[in-house]
Amino acid sequence: MAASSKTLTSGNHNLTGDWTIVLPRRGKQRRKVSKILTPEQQQQQQSWVPTDLETDLDRELKLMRKMQICMKKLESSQFYHTFLDQIQNSQLSNCIFRVVGSELRMHMVIYGIGSIEAYEPPRLQLSLAILMKRKLNWIGDIEVFDPILSATESRVLEALGCSVLSVNEQGRRQALKPTLFFMPHCEAELYDNLLQANWRAEMLNHIVLFGNSFESYEQYVSEFKSSAIVDSAKHILAVQRFTDEFRINTVSDDYFGAFHDSSWHIFNLDPGTELQFIKSQ
Repeated sequence: MAASSKTLTSGNHNLTGDWTIVLPRRGKQRRKVSKILTPEQQQQQQSWVPTDLETDLDRELKLMRKMQICMKKLESSQFYHTFLDQIQNSQLSNCIFRVVGSELRMHMVIYGIGSIEAYEPPRLQLSLAILMKRKLNWIGDIEVFDPILSATESRVLEALGCSVLSVNEQGRRQALKPTLFFMPHCEAELYDNLLQANWRAEMLNHIVLFGNSFESYEQYVSEFKSSAIVDSAKHILAVQRFTDEFRINTVSDDYFGAFHDSSWHIFNLDPGTELQFIKSQ
């Protein structure tokens, strides 16, 4: 969803990546709340407001400039061009378009982005998501949530064309239509929540997930027999046999911190597949 005219807006954006900052009048922010269908999931939703309610135009402008610099840096990097090439010219591309199917675009949901004001890795991750939307015509609107987001960060996110959710879904969005979940370096519990909420063949087949490597979770459990990881990653481990995973190449140390051990995951289940019930903790 585009930013409201009452929020900090990034004006005309040209092909070189330059922005014109438009300072708006203050007003109430409008946010889109996505519906979770089952009663159990509705009970698990928590209304959310930013960690601070104060906004500061100087902070907003400073953060917007940081994001502009970060996007320019990323867009000109070998990492970004290698990343795009993998999406557009490999088996991964075929898998993604199998999920998109007859839909024109795939919605993007970003969970657990972290503080884009305080740290560069979250800025790089958000920059990649925004650049993907600009470059790839099959990506639609972007929704973002992290419980640590500030009011300043929320306004800048909306200025960059994202919607900030006002409900903490705890990762339990149901993929009733093709959806890209962009979740680099989230906790295992968040991936597991997402899988649990979509634990049916038709919904898993609607998901493209970018995040921590599921193969790495499986390898870690196999080597160290960690009960803590097993308990928090039951659905991750169970879905592995239905998962096509494509690891990305970070290429440069500049992007290792933001994207190391990240993979694309696409699930490929026969429509009639019955998935075993997995008891939650």
